[in-house]
Amino acid sequence: MNAPLHKYSSSDLTVTFEPKKCINAERCARELSSVFRTSVIPWIDLEGAPMQKIIKQVRRCPSGALSCSVKETQPQSA
Repeated sequence: MNAPLHKYSSSDLTVTFEPKKCINAERCARELSSVFRTSVIPWIDLEGAPMQKIIKQVRRCPSGALSCSVKETQPQSA
């Protein structure tokens, strides 16, 4: 069964979750429960912690099921 990718975006960050790769979602929920919530949908809340904490946790993902990208800001023209 193919599980679709799930994308969660804020104004600065996009986190992608690949359910078929995940081996231990509880780890994320335990280590950063304000963002990775197992009992609430959507289960990833990018407003739950500062961006750098979220990026750090995503990089700890043992299976590679989580990835993230920081949105580039465009300079304002005068």
